Amino acid sequence: MALNKEHIVRSVMEHVGFKPRRKSLQLFLFPELDRIFLSRKRAGEIVDSLFGKIKDALARGEDVQISGFGRFRVKFRWARKGRNPKTGEMIILRSNRTVRFKSSQKLREKING
Repeated sequence: MALNKEHIVRSVMEHVGFKPRRKSLQLFLFPELDRIFLSRKRAGEIVDSLFGKIKDALARGEDVQISGFGRFRVKFRWARKGRNPKTGEMIILRSNRTVRFKSSQKLREKING
């Protein structure tokens, strides 16, 4: 299964809830109704905001470290010689920045079980 943005939004909707400030009489009878859950639109806005913050930090050249998950790091790659695989002609590949990911030890342990 590939994890996409929709799966993340659905998970945020199901697991993130807020406790109401006042308890009504109904909440004493039905304690499972003690949380107010997010709408799909609000959960989508939260996920978009999170990804936006990560993209902005990477665009500024900063590292993004998520505890227990891993680190995203921007790496600069210098211009270099390359070869067109179709024609075999030599070309110059431009310098660019790319994102590298290194998983945390906890994530590696969980994957390798």
